[in-house]
Amino acid sequence: DRMEEKLEQLSKAGIGGVMLFGIPDHKDELGSGAYAQDGIVQQGFRKAKELFPDLYMIGDVCMCEYTSHGHCGVLCGHDVDNDKTLELLQKTALSQVQAGADMVAHSDMMDGRVGEILDKNGYINTPIMAYSAKFASAFYGPFRDAAESAPAFGDRKTYQMDYHNRREALKEVDQDVLEGADIVMVKPAMAYGDLIREVKDMTDIPVAAYSVSGEYSMVKTTAAAGFIDETSIMCEMAVSAFRAGTDIYITYFAEELAKCMDEGRIG
Repeated sequence: DRMEEKLEQLSKAGIGGVMLFGIPDHKDELGSGAYAQDGIVQQGFRKAKELFPDLYMIGDVCMCEYTSHGHCGVLCGHDVDNDKTLELLQKTALSQVQAGADMVAHSDMMDGRVGEILDKNGYINTPIMAYSAKFASAFYGPFRDAAESAPAFGDRKTYQMDYHNRREALKEVDQDVLEGADIVMVKPAMAYGDLIREVKDMTDIPVAAYSVSGEYSMVKTTAAAGFIDETSIMCEMAVSAFRAGTDIYITYFAEELAKCMDEGRIG
């Protein structure tokens, strides 16, 4: 109900793109709210495109916010069934593009998710951003609380990556590129500059880095306690990501960073 107000603020600040996440009124085992034509994100895209047609809108393709168990796909016992999940992820991506999304971003970490579903339905020019090197990270905590998407049992280490393992990250990036991803991502950003650089060196497509909720919350709470200069830390984090090789920086500080760029504090 306040989306218009926020999008207007972002647009005036010079923000070029926004990614929508949603929390449905009802969650079920199959995460049906993720791909419903009248789902909360689908409604959001239609309204956003009506109000701000020039704002670039990106859809998060995952199911953890929509499943009753909080995992990113269809369960088989206590494990996520990769292949059964793929069909629902494809439906989710298609429904978001049909609702007005300019790009879809697969964050689920299922193998084979960067498929041909959009091409087969005529959306041949819609870019796909793959969360290719997404780690099972403690930095996601604040988002999971806000999105009510924490797993009801277990964890996501069977489909998100072990942060010790850089070689698997590079393998996952290579696989997503082969499947047709237009952009690959490293997530989180701050503690993974080494992998951002390696991914940048190994591929010729744009590289995104996601500065996640834990990074944002650490800066906010530490600054509120008077221990750091929030603006300086925020700028340094962003510049470090770009210095490592990031082409696209996804951050909750976007509005504040845009102001700093206008003021010449960062380039």
